[in-house]
Amino acid sequence: MRGILAVFFFFPAIISFAQDSPRGTEVKYLSGIDKDHRVDWEFKIDKGRRSGEWTTIPVPSNWELEGFGVYNYGHDWRDSLPKSDATGYYKHRFSVPATWKGKAIEIVFEGAMTDAEVKINGKSAGVTHQGGFYRFKYDITGLLKIGQENLLEVTVKNVSANESINQAERDADFWVFGGIYRPVYLEAKPKEHIDRVAVDAKADGTFSVDVYLANIQKSNSVEAQVFSLDGQPLGNAFQAGVAGKEDKYTLKQQFTQPKLWSPEFPNLYVVEVKLKDESGEVHTVKERFGFRTVALRPKDGFYVNGKKIKFKGVNRHSFWPNSGRTLSKALSVLDVNLMKDMNMNAVRMSHYPPDQHFLDVCDSLGLFVIDELTGWQSAYDTEAGRKLVKELIIRDVNHPAVILWANGNEGGNNYDLLPDYPVYDPQARTVIQPWNTLGETNTFHYPDLDYVSDVLANGDKIYFPTEVMHGLYDGGHGAGLEDFWNVMQRSPLSAGGFLWVFSDEGVVRTDEGGRIDVRGTYAPDGILGPYREKEASYYTIKEIWSPIFIDQQYITPQFDGTLKVGNRFQFTNLNECKLQWSLVAFPKPNDERTDSTILHQGEVRLPSLEPGLSSYIHIDLPAGWEGSDALYLTATDPHGRHIFTWTWPIKTASQFAAAIVDTTSAQIANAREDEQYIYMEANGVEVKFNKTNGLIEGVKNRLSSISFGNGPRLTTENSKFKAISHHQAGNKHIVVVDYEGPISKLSYSMLGNGWLKLDYTYALFGDYDYMGITFSYPEEKVKGVTWLGKGPYRVWKNRMKGPQFAVHQKEYNNTVTGIDWNYPEFKGYHDRMFWAVIDNEEYPITIVSETDHIFLRLFTPKPTGSKNVDPIFPEGDISFMDAISPIGTKFQTSDQLSPQGKKNQFRNRRDRQRLWGATLYFDFGAGAVRDSQ
Repeated sequence: MRGILAVFFFFPAIISFAQDSPRGTEVKYLSGIDKDHRVDWEFKIDKGRRSGEWTTIPVPSNWELEGFGVYNYGHDWRDSLPKSDATGYYKHRFSVPATWKGKAIEIVFEGAMTDAEVKINGKSAGVTHQGGFYRFKYDITGLLKIGQENLLEVTVKNVSANESINQAERDADFWVFGGIYRPVYLEAKPKEHIDRVAVDAKADGTFSVDVYLANIQKSNSVEAQVFSLDGQPLGNAFQAGVAGKEDKYTLKQQFTQPKLWSPEFPNLYVVEVKLKDESGEVHTVKERFGFRTVALRPKDGFYVNGKKIKFKGVNRHSFWPNSGRTLSKALSVLDVNLMKDMNMNAVRMSHYPPDQHFLDVCDSLGLFVIDELTGWQSAYDTEAGRKLVKELIIRDVNHPAVILWANGNEGGNNYDLLPDYPVYDPQARTVIQPWNTLGETNTFHYPDLDYVSDVLANGDKIYFPTEVMHGLYDGGHGAGLEDFWNVMQRSPLSAGGFLWVFSDEGVVRTDEGGRIDVRGTYAPDGILGPYREKEASYYTIKEIWSPIFIDQQYITPQFDGTLKVGNRFQFTNLNECKLQWSLVAFPKPNDERTDSTILHQGEVRLPSLEPGLSSYIHIDLPAGWEGSDALYLTATDPHGRHIFTWTWPIKTASQFAAAIVDTTSAQIANAREDEQYIYMEANGVEVKFNKTNGLIEGVKNRLSSISFGNGPRLTTENSKFKAISHHQAGNKHIVVVDYEGPISKLSYSMLGNGWLKLDYTYALFGDYDYMGITFSYPEEKVKGVTWLGKGPYRVWKNRMKGPQFAVHQKEYNNTVTGIDWNYPEFKGYHDRMFWAVIDNEEYPITIVSETDHIFLRLFTPKPTGSKNVDPIFPEGDISFMDAISPIGTKFQTSDQLSPQGKKNQFRNRRDRQRLWGATLYFDFGAGAVRDSQ
């Protein structure tokens, strides 16, 4: 029962409450309320771990997580038979207050996997409930001993006696468990009472509520009053007479300009419904709801409150590593906030109804919800399915967040159930069948961009893939999303889509020392880790789905403070948001701090701009703004939630380099050579070049040798070495390497102060996975990196959005995304490196780029064994790249997805202007001296 509740706690862990009215429903918890507040019951299991003897188990819980039975991953459970087919026996003793005498008392189970047989004091409470994801209840009034101890016995079978339920719920691509995993409680109501209500509240203020009554004898009316959440009445009370044996009455009212519910402004109300007789109030219930109208307009789109919407959604499993599917409201708040922080507006319940508190949070914080009847790829039979459709809808019907029902998933659809949905739903929400076309909707899963473009250009259905960009390790999600979203944003037939999936479904294996198991490649699919660790795609999605759209690529000296901005909200005027700017300065390499210094800041005056429109904004920049290092622009929504921070360097890489590297040193560099090598030296640094191939073969300073070398080598189509020469040029010494092939220029300049300058140019014509130059360095010696560039996460060619331009620092790790969760990952490509300091066991290596748009490659990520998400890397260890490789999804290679996932095109022969190459400076410890201590 939802509503506004007064909660009282009793020792040891029994919780009772009643709705505000003295005639409200009274509730007494027999279990705990969530994963963090549980009550021990007597327990025995017949198979697997700890089987065959009575002990205790905390309720609610999945018994596998408590050390009982065996773990099973979905479609593999049959391989573990007979152990995977277990029966758990529960006992719990409880008392019922004497004040409950004469009341109607029900026992309510929020969820038990999968078949549950319930007895009170040795007598059956009713037929065995079948279906693991649904609330069910029994009237146990006649079975209780009021004022005495009572015995509850529950027999739970994780494998159903109904094979269609096993096929729908357990032959699935997710972990399957057993046990009473959601709360159990008693509800006490007057003998004559309101059983339930179903609300339909439209955006125009039209309101109706279906009131279902039970055991009516003397009651003669039902009355309703709507209140705001702070208790202020909306309009007057309205009522209907009760006569005869009817069990359903509909009350109607018209309200003037109520505040509407939407994800951007989730305004809520409470309706208080009273059952009355001649002497007054008999029973009262309260139900929270929102005024909103959802409409599917054929060949047009989805509309909410008259506004056309696009889903920026994600699929979510109800899951936590150390408690399985036993969750808490705190976790629901955490998850919804993470979704909102990614600028999402929708979530699909995959592939079953969630905890009630999750929908409560979606109502209050604002998310559209697709609520799903289970049926992973097989459907319930009609008899079982009709019961479960009813249980799904009567529990969730009043949530304004729920705007669509899903009748199963990917072929797990029983068409005979479709007529049942409107029977219990006065709003007659649209029903979809994810993956399939149904009515006016097409939800085909995992399309490539060609399919999306074609169906939106030439189809006539509203298209929104309810699963798209399937994650696996570091692939999917944000990779390729920009291409897809640009097409979806433009098309009138697109209603957006839902990424797969919110978080890695990794479970703590209590049978394997507590390791987190993601079942190979089946479950490391999330944008977040099991404990909600953020992967790089989290930030990519946040930028691409920002409801304030700014597509400014560069800030140039001619910038006058004017930016084009698009309002991609659906219900919010741009002037309801805030936009703050700041000009910042960054520390230099080897500074102790990494944070930026704010030089100037201010707020941008935002124009009145309705959703879907674009305009211009102006930043009042101070005189001399060009001397700052970067411009930051931070947007927040009307509720203060961070939308995104855009970052642009103001200075070019060459300007940063000029401020770091002193090229005017009065010191003198020199060189010597022998038969094999040329040695350049200055200020204590010596660099050794191999005369047979032109490569750096060794580096040292006064304190240490540095194992950096075996380069530079072009990562593809390496040029053929021809000759190497060297000469003095003032205080500098120059080494020139001549090649035959793509490299047209490669020279080194040793400055008198010990900095080594590398200048190279190459020309190519063709399509390449990546391109740049590479060096070798022992990975085992690396300790970390600090750099100025976009970060702190790595990028792929088709996942460039999200990182921020700043000074970042991270320690070395060998993280495999979705397996280790030590984020951000150390290895990979890092965008727009202006300078970097590679910390190691020998001596820090400082690199400064004079060239914009150089990617810093740090080693090669550990392969996952899944080709689509193991991008190709060049040889070597530390590389400076002009072009990098993309990444695919679980089911698609990157080039199958979209243009951003295809190879890099080089179309350059021998132009005079350098298109590919860079000027880099290296400091290997110039001037280093041993500490006198």
